[in-house]
Amino acid sequence: MSTFIDPIAKLLGDWSINLTVWSILLRVVLTILTSFIIGYERSKKRHSAGLRTFILISLAACMAMILDIFLIEKYSLIVSLLSVATLIGAAMLSGNSILFSSKKQIKGLTTSAGLWFCAAIGLTSGAGLYTIALILFVLLLLILAILPNFEVYLKNHSNHFEIHLELKNRSDLQNFVATIRKLQLQIDDIELNPAYIGSGLSVYTIAISIRDKEQMKKYKNAKEIISALSTLDYVVYIEEIH
Repeated sequence: MSTFIDPIAKLLGDWSINLTVWSILLRVVLTILTSFIIGYERSKKRHSAGLRTFILISLAACMAMILDIFLIEKYSLIVSLLSVATLIGAAMLSGNSILFSSKKQIKGLTTSAGLWFCAAIGLTSGAGLYTIALILFVLLLLILAILPNFEVYLKNHSNHFEIHLELKNRSDLQNFVATIRKLQLQIDDIELNPAYIGSGLSVYTIAISIRDKEQMKKYKNAKEIISALSTLDYVVYIEEIH
């Protein structure tokens, strides 16, 4: 049975493969650098989890893996208990960064997944898999930096969108539906938002589709439709739910 040797570790020598003071320092430094860059990218865009959170979670995962390796080598343990516990803890902590607004918008989901992924990078670094850790780091950075633009493109060219709609009175909903039909759009679902009961407003979450191809050509994206609907007298507030 062949034993995998990390290419970077092989290049550096046996000191980086075995658990030594210098190899531990290398793994810690690599973990801090990668998590710092990811955390900086998230903080720069003002997301819920910042620089320190990413570094601490990734570093905790790295140290858990190093301790597991030490315990396995010294006491012949079979299961990497600390690594598993750290990964579960990171998942639970990252889940707390997800926010649900009264407008039924989910925020922080990408940051949450990024935290969990960063913990996995920390575990990989702690295991001495330097090459794999760097590959995962580059992949995560590309996903966070490049894919958002692609997601915006897909949303702008989608014929389905959801809106948060605030009306002056409940009776205005009928007028709004009539306007949607005049625009030759289709309402897929209307849901009353209970978070605004007693506020004096009638608030709804509405799913809309552009079924006709000619209409798709007429409206470049959902923003144009929403902008037109916002001019209606009985509409207090309207925005797209992302």
